[in-house]
Amino acid sequence: MPVSKKKKKPYDERTDVEKIQSNWTKISGLLDREEWSSAVVRAATATEIAANLVVREEFIDTRGLDTVLVDHFLRWANGIQGKFDKLILPAIKGKDHEKAFKSLKKRVEDINTERNAIVHSGKFITKTDAKKVVAEAKEIIISMLEPYYDNFELDDLS
Repeated sequence: MPVSKKKKKPYDERTDVEKIQSNWTKISGLLDREEWSSAVVRAATATEIAANLVVREEFIDTRGLDTVLVDHFLRWANGIQGKFDKLILPAIKGKDHEKAFKSLKKRVEDINTERNAIVHSGKFITKTDAKKVVAEAKEIIISMLEPYYDNFELDDLS
């Protein structure tokens, strides 16, 4: 009798936290296969999903805004940098974690720049740069989720 595989939850049905974890697992495989540029794009994607999660926490859960409106804001802000600058930083103004988030601004910009150089210009990334971006993404994701999710962790991929 064949062994049945556990059916994966469809990606669209996963929570943002599950999507971050799925992307992080994918990054591990990309690094193992030495697909440096793809690993960077995936790390940027995981970081952007974390930004989406923060926006939803602040706008839907904290302020009670409608999901459709918040999804519109997320599309309007376009990309991790837009979401971070246009939605997250204004939403957390005056909160305990505002200073910590502001300290992430340059690092978010760096990841966004690397991602855009790959997808818009076809830049190839070296192993060293890929590992640096993945490590940065991990720190940013954990820092962004820390105020909302106790003990959120990602595997170390170094």
